[in-house]
Amino acid sequence: MLSELQIAESVFWACEQEVRAPKPGNVNCFSDGHNMAIDDFIRSARAIAPVMARPGLTVGERILGAIGATRQVVDCNTNLGIVLLFAPLCCAAEDCESFADLADSLKNVLQNLTVEDARLTYQAIRMAEAGGLGEHQEQDISGEPTVTLLEAMQMAAERDQIALQYVSNFNTLWQIGLPGLTSALNSGESVEWAAAFAYLKLLSEVPDSLICRKQSREQAIAVTEKAKQLVFEMNKNSTLNAYLDQLTAWDNELKQNAINPGTTADLVAATLLLHAFQRRLSADRISVP
Repeated sequence: MLSELQIAESVFWACEQEVRAPKPGNVNCFSDGHNMAIDDFIRSARAIAPVMARPGLTVGERILGAIGATRQVVDCNTNLGIVLLFAPLCCAAEDCESFADLADSLKNVLQNLTVEDARLTYQAIRMAEAGGLGEHQEQDISGEPTVTLLEAMQMAAERDQIALQYVSNFNTLWQIGLPGLTSALNSGESVEWAAAFAYLKLLSEVPDSLICRKQSREQAIAVTEKAKQLVFEMNKNSTLNAYLDQLTAWDNELKQNAINPGTTADLVAATLLLHAFQRRLSADRISVP
């Protein structure tokens, strides 16, 4: 079973590795963007780690507490999506003896979400100044919810990838994110490059819902097609950093056009958290560096 310190360290590590990965269109180790810098994300990660790890907190309490802590250190929305994904994962990890238990524990957490979890989450979304959940729909975030958080996510699942994770027991991470990250790590890639590969793999499979919301679905599909081409080429090459120039050029192009695959980046952060929990909960107790 993971300790409070181990969960906190895993949360910070996952956030740090995600923002350092060379992910086109996002703030990364080579380039800031979208009026945010890498240090904003590191300070945000440090702020949310102890909240996410605090024993006994509900999903809603973790979400609101983490966004409140974030707003104490930055004045921009660096991590709402990450927080929404991390909160149920951290709740689930508290009760796991092994990594094999995590999927069932997560399912139990999601099925037992309450109206109070929804209320606290709506408050956190308003505090983060980022719309999306229930926007222009029943149970709009500008009001007070009358349904559970899972039910609210079900209403948004068709248009938001993070909401979809709540409905599908985080299936995108289990089926695409974690296998992509693991295969790259097993090929000898660094965590940063493995995370970049997982990002491109996720982006190649599902159009980014933040791009859909801010630009258009057609623009999101165009980004997905570009990622699909890169993944195809990378699968034929022995080292991912051979594509640094291509990724840097695409990164510049996306940022110049204010295109940010931010939801996919959030999914990568959650994938890295799963990986950290997997290592912490493994039989040989290999620690996360």
